[in-house]
Amino acid sequence: MNAKPAADAATAELLSPDTPTLLVKVFGKDRPGITTGLFATLAEHDVDVVDFEQVVTRGRIVLCALVTAPPRDGALRSEVHQWAESCKLEAEVISGKGDNRPRGEGRSHVTVLGHPLPASAVAALSARITETGGNIDRVFRLAKYPVTAVELAVSGVPTETLRAALALEAAAQRVDVAVVASGLQRRAKRLVVMDVDSTLIQDEVIELFAAHAGCEPQVAEITAAAMRGELDFSESLRARVALLEGLDADVVAKVRSEVRLTPGARTLIRTLKRLGYQVGIVSGGFTQVTDDLVDRLGLDFAAANTLEVVDGRFTGRVVGDIVDRAGKAAMLRRFAAEADVPLEQTVAIGDGANDLDMLNTAGLGVAFNAKPVVREAAHTAVNVPFLDTVLYLLGISREEVEEDDGAA
Repeated sequence: MNAKPAADAATAELLSPDTPTLLVKVFGKDRPGITTGLFATLAEHDVDVVDFEQVVTRGRIVLCALVTAPPRDGALRSEVHQWAESCKLEAEVISGKGDNRPRGEGRSHVTVLGHPLPASAVAALSARITETGGNIDRVFRLAKYPVTAVELAVSGVPTETLRAALALEAAAQRVDVAVVASGLQRRAKRLVVMDVDSTLIQDEVIELFAAHAGCEPQVAEITAAAMRGELDFSESLRARVALLEGLDADVVAKVRSEVRLTPGARTLIRTLKRLGYQVGIVSGGFTQVTDDLVDRLGLDFAAANTLEVVDGRFTGRVVGDIVDRAGKAAMLRRFAAEADVPLEQTVAIGDGANDLDMLNTAGLGVAFNAKPVVREAAHTAVNVPFLDTVLYLLGISREEVEEDDGAA
C-alpha cells in the first residue's frame, strides 16, 4: 500500500528544481551505435534519465541527454569524453539543476511550407514568434519535397494571437503558415470536407460542359466574377446553367473523362482514409460529376447541385435548392453530425468566396490556392499546387505517408 506514495516521493525528488542534473551533449558524424554507447557509459554511474533528444541532419548527429548527477561527477565526465573521443565525436557535459523549464501556457503547432523555404522567411517568422511572447520549443521537418515543410512547437502565446501575427508575416514572406492549438483534439479522428472545382480537381466543371455547348467564354467570365465574390453565387449559377440549355446529356461521360484531379488528391484521400478520417466533398458544381468522384475515390459524403435533364437534354435549370455559400456550411454541419465528429475536429478546404462560410465553420479552414478575399479570411492558406500538403498541417510527415504506401 505504501509503494505508490514512495514512488511519487521519489519522482518529486527527481523533478525538484534543486536536484543536481547534468546535460550531456554529443555531436559529430552519425553512425549506428552512438546512442547505445552513450547510455552504456552513463549506466556505469547509476544515473537516471530525465530527458533525451536526438537530431540527425545531413549525416551529423546531435544527441543530448539530461540525467541526474552522481554525488561526484568527475569520473562520469572523464569517461564520457574518453568514449566520445574513441568514436571520433565531440562531447560536452554541463552542470545544472532540475528538469527543463516548463513550457509556457498557450501551446501551438506552427507548420511552415515553402517552395523553396528561404532563410529570410524563417528569420522573419521566428522574430514574430518572439515578439508575441512565444518560444520555439522544438522543430521537426515534415517534408523535403515537393515542398519544404517544418513544424514548430511554440508555447507562451495564445494560438489566435500567434495565428494573426504569423498570417501577416507569411503573406509578406510568400510562404504558407498554419497555426493550430496543441492537445488531444489535434490527434482526434476528424472529418475532412473539400470543395471540388479548383480544389479537389483542377477544372471548373461548368466550363467543361460549356466547352461542349460552345459558350465557354461567357461561362468563364461569370464564374471568375462569382469566385471573386463580385456576384451572388446562386444567381451566377443559374445564369451559367441557362447557357447549357439544349445540350445533349450524353456529354456527361465525356466531361467525366476530362476531369483532372489536383496533384496529391489521391494521396491526401488515401492517407486520410487509412488514418480513420472520413472524407467528403461539397460542390457548387453538379452531381453528374461528383457522383463519379465519390465512386473513384471512395468518399464518405457528397453534396452538389443537379442539372435537370428532360428527354435526354439539359433544360438550363438545376433541380432543387442550390448548394451555395451558406449551403456548403450547412452540409459540413450535416456531415459532421452524421459522422459523429465535433465541428472543432473538422477540416474544410476550398478556394472560392462561396467556400468562406464552410472554412470558418470548420475547426481548421484551409484556403487552397485561393482568391485574396478567401486567403485573408481563412484560418490558413496553402499556395502550392499539391493538395496532399494539407497532410502536413495535420502533423503527418511525407516519410510516414511513403512508408504507409510502401506497406500497403
